Amino acid sequence: MNWWMKNYNGGNIKMKSFFLIAGPCVIEDPSETIDIAKELKRITDELNINFIFKASYKKANRTSHMSYEGPGLREGLVLLKYIKTEFGIRVTSDVHNITEVEQATDMLDIIQIPAFLCRQTDLIRAVARTGVPVNVKKGQFLAPWDMVHVVEKLKHFGCHSVWVTERGTTFGYNNLVVDFRSIPIMKEETKCPVVLDVTHSVQLPGGAGMTSGGQREFVPMLAKAGIAAGVDGIFMEVHPEPDKALCDGPNMVKLDEVENLLKELIRIKGTY
Repeated sequence: MNWWMKNYNGGNIKMKSFFLIAGPCVIEDPSETIDIAKELKRITDELNINFIFKASYKKANRTSHMSYEGPGLREGLVLLKYIKTEFGIRVTSDVHNITEVEQATDMLDIIQIPAFLCRQTDLIRAVARTGVPVNVKKGQFLAPWDMVHVVEKLKHFGCHSVWVTERGTTFGYNNLVVDFRSIPIMKEETKCPVVLDVTHSVQLPGGAGMTSGGQREFVPMLAKAGIAAGVDGIFMEVHPEPDKALCDGPNMVKLDEVENLLKELIRIKGTY
């Protein structure tokens, strides 16, 4: 039985710490992506944190047609499978249409449904019927209690291992805000583990003209507040050099800062 099913009961992950979903926003250089996965595994093994590696094989929601989208489905899944088998790491990525689902299922341990697509019934049906655990992000346009209907759809179509992820709510043009009340509300209403995406929550969508901006300096604050508020998992995108990243660099965490941040989160977790 998978650890997230075995340890989850009625809204609480019964383990020493939170779980972590982390990796670069999108696959860029394959060797660099592998190095990121290895370093995150080293850190999480030492800190006894359950870890899922995340990287997108393709980003379908870009500000500009000139924005980097990733290597594509086939090449990206091959790399994720290599990381999974070579290092014993669970892997996840986001699917954007039903034509991707069958191939993604063969490679991924968890399928992620992006926030903008969380109400797309055809996609939810296709993903749910795979039997693979699903992490569905709350749309920026949804209230936390509205996620009940998303979870009910997934379960109706056959998925019984569901996580829900908070990633900020539309606050105004080019801005998001995290309402931390959403964490206990979603845990109570959906009876699912709740994840906080601390990097997309500081994104400034379209805020840099042809690309999205971000305020990565606020990531540690959101992560610490999320742990204090009772999240079961933390989602963060990381990169060795975020300012040179091809996607979402302004809101990604620098890889060499991850370990100290996780240690601080463990300390906070221990006080609650």
